[in-house]
Order: sequence, then structure tokens, then C-alpha cells
Amino acid sequence: MPEWTSFRYDGNDLGLTYTRAASFFKLWAPTVQQVSLLLFEGAGIYNAKGKVTEHTDGQEHYMAQEPDGIWSLKLEGNWAGYYYMYQVTHADQRIEVVADPYARAVSANGQRTAIIDLEDTHPVDWEQDVKPTFLHPVDAVIYELHVRDFSSDPHANIPYKGKYLAFTASGLTDNAGNSIGVDHLTELGITHVHLLPIADYQTVNELVASEVTPAAKVPYNWGYDPQHYNVPEGSYATDPHDPAVRIREFKLLVQSLHRQGIRVVLDVVYNHTYSIEEGPFERIVPGYFYRHRADGTLSNGSGVGNELATERPMVRKYIVDSLLYWAEEYHIDGFRFDLMGLIDTETMNELTRELRDHIDPSMLIYGEPWTGGDSPLERKTLKGTQRGQGFAVFNDHFRSAIKGDSDGTGTGFATGAAGKEYDLVTGVAGALDDFTSSPIETVNYITAHDNLNLWDKIATAMNLRHELGFPTWKDGQPVEGGSAESAVKAANPYRYVQEDHVLDHEMVRRSLIASGILLTSQGIPFLHAGDEMLRSKSGDQNSYRSGDAVNAITWANKAKFRPVFDYYRGLIHLRRTHPAFRMIEAQQVRNHLRIMRAEGNVVVFMLHDGANQDTWNQIIVIYNSSANQQQIHLPEGNWHVVVNDQQAGTEPITTVNTSVSVERWSLMVLYDTERACVAEPAVVEINSPRQVYSPGETAELRAVVRDLLGNVVENTEVRWTSSNPDVMRIQSNGAIQAVQTGEASITAQCGELTSTCTLQVEQRYAERIEIVGEPIMYTTRISRFRALVLDQFGQPLQGTKLRWSSSNPEVAAISTAGIVRALTPGSSHIVAEAGGIRASVMTKVHKQISRVVTLRYEREDQRYEGWDVWVWGTGMQDGAVPLERVGNVAEARFRVAAGLHHLGLIIRLNEWEAKDTCGDRYVDIVPEDGDVQIIVRSGSDQMQVIRANAEEEQDSA
Repeated sequence: MPEWTSFRYDGNDLGLTYTRAASFFKLWAPTVQQVSLLLFEGAGIYNAKGKVTEHTDGQEHYMAQEPDGIWSLKLEGNWAGYYYMYQVTHADQRIEVVADPYARAVSANGQRTAIIDLEDTHPVDWEQDVKPTFLHPVDAVIYELHVRDFSSDPHANIPYKGKYLAFTASGLTDNAGNSIGVDHLTELGITHVHLLPIADYQTVNELVASEVTPAAKVPYNWGYDPQHYNVPEGSYATDPHDPAVRIREFKLLVQSLHRQGIRVVLDVVYNHTYSIEEGPFERIVPGYFYRHRADGTLSNGSGVGNELATERPMVRKYIVDSLLYWAEEYHIDGFRFDLMGLIDTETMNELTRELRDHIDPSMLIYGEPWTGGDSPLERKTLKGTQRGQGFAVFNDHFRSAIKGDSDGTGTGFATGAAGKEYDLVTGVAGALDDFTSSPIETVNYITAHDNLNLWDKIATAMNLRHELGFPTWKDGQPVEGGSAESAVKAANPYRYVQEDHVLDHEMVRRSLIASGILLTSQGIPFLHAGDEMLRSKSGDQNSYRSGDAVNAITWANKAKFRPVFDYYRGLIHLRRTHPAFRMIEAQQVRNHLRIMRAEGNVVVFMLHDGANQDTWNQIIVIYNSSANQQQIHLPEGNWHVVVNDQQAGTEPITTVNTSVSVERWSLMVLYDTERACVAEPAVVEINSPRQVYSPGETAELRAVVRDLLGNVVENTEVRWTSSNPDVMRIQSNGAIQAVQTGEASITAQCGELTSTCTLQVEQRYAERIEIVGEPIMYTTRISRFRALVLDQFGQPLQGTKLRWSSSNPEVAAISTAGIVRALTPGSSHIVAEAGGIRASVMTKVHKQISRVVTLRYEREDQRYEGWDVWVWGTGMQDGAVPLERVGNVAEARFRVAAGLHHLGLIIRLNEWEAKDTCGDRYVDIVPEDGDVQIIVRSGSDQMQVIRANAEEEQDSA
């Protein structure tokens, strides 16, 4: 094997560097004889498996050899929209055609590397995207979530099911008015969404996933099968064929969560690749990127066939470069490392320093401190190696103490085991007596995507699997036969839970005490998505490929188990409001946490003397996992209960003294006295109307000072300074004046906190116009078209006069204010002009013809009194429509507007006293269909849609 270190390259320009004037390509391939770039006009021809195997149609460009194993090429001109591959010739004359290992955009299924302008993928206001306030790792409440699971529930009113864009839909509710989707996350109060791998992976055919097929047939995977490390997965995009769409839509996801006050953590898989033979690493530099045993065979510490050799300089560089790219280009706030034990400690320490020093000091970094098998790696990142290095590890000791084993009937403290009290106490105190040097190094969790989730684990520990109808699962299918969908439908995970007394059920209480332990312990709490709604996967312990039927979050559970959600929300609010639960230093914990009792399935501890500057002087936390009510003696004084078996939060529920009764299978939190709360500034934000100003322009910058919870701290003094007053002047009140061309850094300082933004001064001019308007209109309809004049930096140019016109005013007439009136069928270009530039959009006008929808409702009992139909999205007649009996059925008729594609309906009894089914029903109606008849049978989610212009009937879920 060559001495690889002699070929080390430290430049930051590997891969493609794109400009509109030229594209620059660099590949590290120190052992090959020749490298060519193959340039393609298209993505290639896909076979039945979604692969492109023929790459002979490319233009070949020879690359030049440089020192340090580098091959380079410069192509003059704008090559955006093209695709490329590297053709590598080895010493034995073997030729490989491979994608760029540094690919940042790819075709569908990652078959070819794409050339795009990344600036064109930025959402509106992307440069003004602001990270939510965050200081210390222990301030995080992490929520682990799979992109598809979040929105794939067929009965939930969430658009873009299974896609990144589902995270951008706000204001969504269920039929009872409960928030769902992204607003649910905000209401819950979590700080970080941890997304299961979203880097391009190989096990889902994006061409199939993008088709409109039944959910049961859509390919599904967790994503731990990496293919391209620097590209978002295409199956979560609305169009995987367009390389820019997945990038833009994932940025929209990040931007949406940031606007909701939630940071984003990516689950990253740098320990192995899905395939060696199909990936670029081995085919470019054989023997280098993968770890081998002493006998030369591939090591398999990942359990899936290979390990990346992270200890080698160029592999380490690749990982660090990749992480910095995600953090910079996508504004990512943290990373979770899969099988971190297979990453050497030097690499973990270096990447932590790079991310913290160059991107964000508050970057959240954590991972799994174990391997999936034996590995020859000497310096594994295991529990204990993180001490003092700035990253955290999952605490499986605490996990096991709380719940027992992961998939079997073994029990822990919360699931009924005796003798676990001191193991629990060790975790409660931040694992200081186990493997950490401070609480910021332990991620406290009970369940995650792996193994049984919390509800199913409790059911298994209580030997209820058979009674709840859980099958035995293997590779996403029930072993007993039948489909996953039928198995989930047959299961009854909440069989014994009474909805009127949810919080009294033993399984519910055990789930709450388990999560309550996490949220009141020192360290970083980590929750699995849906636990706050008693999520079940019907007993599937390894649902990595089990599909939507098993994995989708059931949003109807929020209304069904609302008290459980409120309890979680209250616990999270308690933790985030009171810093006693978030101590940073080991000595703080040793000075302020005292164990009062740890025996007989009961743990009691006190956080005393205003721990971590908390406003509560003394806090007592009690965990009672026994089957009996417990009487707990208290120190003298009045104690205010804020958490008991029925509710959780920060407001007193009742006041006790000397002793308190704690119900079985529950937790309690009490405090004695409270001092006045003084808001402590945590971050300074600078708001600037734009980033570039013309000479002579004035504006006002605003500094916002916030505390740790994101609340504005009033009456703070902010000092403004400019690094270059000759370019940009700033007054004490934040008023700026652009003086001359150049660049200046503006700094706002509040005490020791500072924030800086860089502003440019350059003459701005109108470069393009963007028009927004309806591409299809119907006669007699009126619509307002809007135009935005943008400068050369993509910023709105205010005060520019617009002139509107229509190429065919007999079809569509437009006023000076942009009001378009559709007159007659036809087509017209709507034109906007300003400052010597123009833009146009086509609008087509169709004849306005309303259609009639007849809904026929059939009930076996033929009782139709009090039933009606609630419809929306008709464009004409939303709301209640009466059902009138016609023979043995009832019918409702309503009109829908021309051009309507989608409407929703609910069949309800007596003004929402009851509904015919739990979920909403949706019907797709093509404009050419004419009148439509819908047949609905009581209690069935299926509908028959009979279209006037179609001979066949169509079933609709």
C-alpha cells in the first residue's frame, strides 16, 4: 500500500467550483494514470431498476495532473444544467466512470453529478435566516423524527405528504382544533428537530417514490445507506429529476423550522457506505477509503459490510469538509453521528473544533459511542473518550436503568423492576460517576428509531403483545403472514386505555414517568417523535423498511390522548424555564443535587440553594414506579406542587407541608420559595432591511436582545460600531448611511454579548422582474398580479415604477394596478416593465362552467336524520350542505368552481356531535370531468367517484 500521507491535499476546492463564467473541477486521485471529465446534456437513460449504466454519450475533457494527487480542469462558460462524471484510468488500464465524491447536486437516484448554481436554490430571505437562540447543549430538548413519518398519515390534513415541504405548512389543525404538523412541534416546546438521515441514500428508488402510488407501495427506508454525502435525498422532494428542487425544498424545511424557533440536527452516517462497488471512493482510490483487517479483508464493524477509514487524512478531510458544507450551505445547527465508535477520536475532536470555531459555537454534536461489530480501529470514540472534547454521547446505561432491555420483556425502573434506584440516580446526576466530566456530555434517552418505541416496549415488558394484537415482525412484514397494513389494522395498541381517563392507565403512567425522568435529569434530553401522543408501531422492533402503515405518525392520537400531550408540554416548559434542571458544570451538580431517597421503587432528590441561579430556591423531584401510593416526608415549610400524576407545568397545583402523597406509577415536582426573575440577555440579533445599499442610501438597523427562551429583554443598552465609517456610518440609535463603495462590519454590543453583520455599499440597479399571478383563469374572474423588481443582488428595489400590459387585452385585460380581468377564452402574456427591463407570464383563460357534485350517502341502519355534509375547497359553496333522503339513501348536491382539482368533505351528525369516520375525506376532481357523483358508505374510508366524462368508477381513499 502506498504511503498515503505523502499525497495529502489541504485545499478547500475539491469537487466542482461553479461560476457563471467558468466551472472548475478538482479530484483527488493520487494513484491513477489519467482522469477525464465526461460532460452530458442530460441525466441519461434509466433502466427498470432506476439506474443509468451507459455513459458513452458524454463530451470528454482531459484533466491536468497537479501535485498532491490532484487532477484539475477549467471549463470556460456557463455550464449550469449539464451533468458530469469522472472517467478514471488505473495503472492496470482498468477504466471506471464515477460520480464526483464531492457531488453537491445529482440526477435522480444519484446516477450523475449535476452542475447547478447553488444561489438559485436559495429560498426568499435565505440570507436573512436566523438561528433560534441557543447557548448550552443542556438547553436542548431533542425530538428525533423521520421526514416521511412526519406527514404520511393519510387521514391528516398535511400537504406534501412524505416530503420536505410538509414542514413548511403552518396553521394546520385536526377536526377538534388541535395543531398538527410543524405547529405541533412549536406547541410542544422542543428546541431541536433531529432528522433521520436526509443525505442521498441508495435503498429507495426515487423514480418510484415520486410516482402517485398507494402508500403501501411507496418504497421506504430510514436512510442509513449513504450514497452521496453532500446531497439531500431526492425521494423527499417533489421532483427528484430536477437536481435543484431537493436542495431548495430542504432549505425551505430548515428555514421554516428556524422561523418556528426550532433548530435542525442532521443524523449523519460517516461510518460506512451502502455499497463499495457502486460508490466512487474505492473505484477512484482503491484500498484507501475503507478500513481493512490485518489479513487484508474488509473490516465490518458497521455490521453492513464495510467501514470508512476515518483515521486516514483524506477520509478525515472529506468528513470535515462535508460537515462544514452542510452547516454553511444549509444552515444546519447540529449533527448526530451514527455508530460514532467507528470514527476515531482525533477525527471527532477535529470536526468538533472546526464546527464550533468556524460555524457556530453552540453547534450541537453527539453520537452513538459504540460499534456494530468488531473493528481493528484502535482509537474508537466510545463512552468516556468524549470527556472535555465538547461533544456528547448517548447514555445507554441510563436508558437501560429506566426501561430495561430494548426489545424483550426485561424491565427497568419505569417498567417495574426493583433494585434499579442507584443506577437511575447515576443518570439523574448527569453520569458524572459513570463516564462524563460534565452533564453536557450525556444524551439521555429511552427510545429512538431503533428497537421498540416507548409504548410498544412498555406493552412488551407487561407481556401484553398478544392481547394487543401485535404480530411478530421481520424485515417490515408480519411473520405470521399477511401485509403490514392488515397487521396494523388488526392490532389494538390502546385496547385498555379509557379515553376519558387516559392518565389513570398504568401503561400511560409508566410512559410519563419514563419521559419525566429524562426531562428532570441533568444532561441533554432526547425524545422519539410521537411519544407525546403514545405512538405505537404495532410492536415492530426494527421498522427501518416497514413503510407508512407502521411508521407514520398518527395525528388523530393528539386529540385522543390530549392530556398526554399537555403533560409532555408541561414537563418541557418546566425544564426550559428552570435552569436547575440544566446545570453545566460537574461541580454545580455536586454542590446542588442531593439524593433524599433511593429504595423501594422510589427515588427522591432535591435541587437546592437556587441551583444554577434558578428562581426556585429548593426543588424536590419524586419518582414513584411502585404499584402503591407513597407518602413522602418533606423538609419544613410550604411546598408548591407543579407536577403530579394528572398535570405538569410551572404553575402551582396545590400546596403541601411536612409530607405529600405520590400516586403509584407517577412523578411529582415541588418547590418552596421563589425569588424575582431577572431576564438574562443571551443573544443579540441584528435586523437589517438588506445586505447591500447604494451610496447615499439610509436605513435603520434594529438590535434585538433575547434571553435563553427567545423572549425579548427590554431596556437593554446597545452600542453600535462600524469597522469602516468611510464606507458605512452608524449612529448610536442604529441609523446607517451608505457613504461610498466598499464593505463594512457593523457590530451591536450589549454587555459582553456581540453580534456582527457585514454590509456592502454598491450602486444598485434593476436586473430582473418576478411576476406572480394565476396561470389559469376563468371568464368573469378577477385576479391581482404582482411584480417584484429585484436588483443585481436579488434584493427588492423599492420605488421603481411598474408598467403593466397585456398582449391580448380581449382575452385578459389588466389595469395599471395589476388587476387582471378574464374576458374570453384564449391566451395572453401579462407583461411588467420597469427601468428598461421587462418580464412576462402566460395566463390561459377558460370558459367559466360550474359543475355539480352529487354525494350519495348509504347507511345500513338507514338513519339519516341529523346528518349533513361539511365541504371545503369548492370555490363556491363551502360549509354545511344538507343530506336529503332519497329512498334508502341520502343525497347532497353542491356546486364547485371550474378549475377545481381537489375538495374535502366530512359527513357529520348534529353540528359535530359525531363524524362518520375519524379522518377527513378528499376527492380529486379533474376540470374536464364535468359533473361528478360520489358514493360514500357509512364507516368506510373508501369512496366511489363516478365521473360524467369517464366510463369507469374510481375508488378514492
